Amino acid sequence: MTDITEKTALSLINRPRRLRLNSTLRRMVRETDLTPSDFIFPLFIDESATEKVPIGSMVGHYRHSFESLKIEIKELVALGIPAVILFGIPARKDWRGSENYNPQGVIPRAIRIIKDIAPEMIVISDMCCCEYTAHGHCGIINHQDHDGFNHHLPHGYLHNDLTLDILAQASLIHAQAGADIIAPSGMIDGMVGAIRNGLDGGGYEHITIMSYAVKMASGFYNPFRDAADSAPSFGDRKQYQMDFANRREAMREVALDVNQGADILMIKPALLNLDIIRDVREGYPLPIAAYQVSGEYAMLQAAGLNGWLDLRRCAMESLMSIKRAGADLIVTYFAKDAVRWLAE
Repeated sequence: MTDITEKTALSLINRPRRLRLNSTLRRMVRETDLTPSDFIFPLFIDESATEKVPIGSMVGHYRHSFESLKIEIKELVALGIPAVILFGIPARKDWRGSENYNPQGVIPRAIRIIKDIAPEMIVISDMCCCEYTAHGHCGIINHQDHDGFNHHLPHGYLHNDLTLDILAQASLIHAQAGADIIAPSGMIDGMVGAIRNGLDGGGYEHITIMSYAVKMASGFYNPFRDAADSAPSFGDRKQYQMDFANRREAMREVALDVNQGADILMIKPALLNLDIIRDVREGYPLPIAAYQVSGEYAMLQAAGLNGWLDLRRCAMESLMSIKRAGADLIVTYFAKDAVRWLAE
C-alpha cells in the first residue's frame, strides 16, 4: 500500500468483494433466487406400460405406467414441486392423432389419477398432436391417402386450420378431465385463439393457457422424441417450428399469442435462448416459462457421469441463469434433484 497513488486509493473505496467474503452475506444480497415453486416437472405416461420403463438418453427419467405414476406424484408432493406437465404415449396412433381427444385416452386418464391423489397439484397438459399421430408430425398432414387432401398444397404440408380444430377439441377434453393449464406446443398459427375459443365455448373460461410462444426447430429435442415416441417419420418440423437464427420473429410470435389470450409465455429451449427470454421479459408483463429441454439435460448428465464437470454445480448454475434472464417458471428434468440440492 505504500506506493498507491491517490487516484488508485480512491478507487479502492469501492470493493465489491466485501459482499462476497461471507457465505451468509452472499445469500442476503443474492439478486436471483431459486425455489421449489419455480419448477415444473415433465412426466411421460405410457398407456401400454405395466411398470415404469427407463429412458436411456435421460438418466433418472421413465415412461410411467398408470400405477407408477401414482408413486411418482406422491414423491413430487413430498418434495414440494407444485406442477407437472404431461406427455402421453398412446397404445394406438393414427394419421389424425385421435387418441389426443379421446376422453378415455392416456392423458385424460392420467389427469384424473393425479387429481385424485393430489388435488392441489397443478396439472399442465402439453397440447400437441405429434405423440398421437402415426407420422409423428404436429397436426393433420396433406397426404393423398387421407381426407382433406389438397392438390394445391405440397405433399406433407401441415394443414394449419384443420389442426386447430383438433387442438381445440382435445383441449376441452383435457380440461374436462381436470387439467389446470393447457400448453399448446406445436407452433401452429392461431393455436392460442382456437383453444381459447374452444375452452370458453365449453364453459372452461377459467382454464389457463401457457403457450409455447417461441419454440425453435432445435437439435436438442432428440432425447424427448425417444421418450415420447414422437419423432417424425418423414421430413422435419421446420415448416412450423421457428428458425433459431431469428430474434425479431420471436417477438412477433409472442405478440400474436398475447393478442389471442395467452396467460403464460413459454420459450424453448431455455439455455440457447436466454436473449429471447430477456427480450420477452422486458416487453411483456405476463409470466414467462422456459423449458430446459431434454438435450440440455442429457448433455449435462453425460458430462457429469464422465467426470468432466460437477453435475450439481453446473445444473444449478444453468437453472439460475434461466431465472436470471427473466423466467418465472422453469420446466426442467432436474426439478427433483434441484429441490433436494436447495434443501441442502
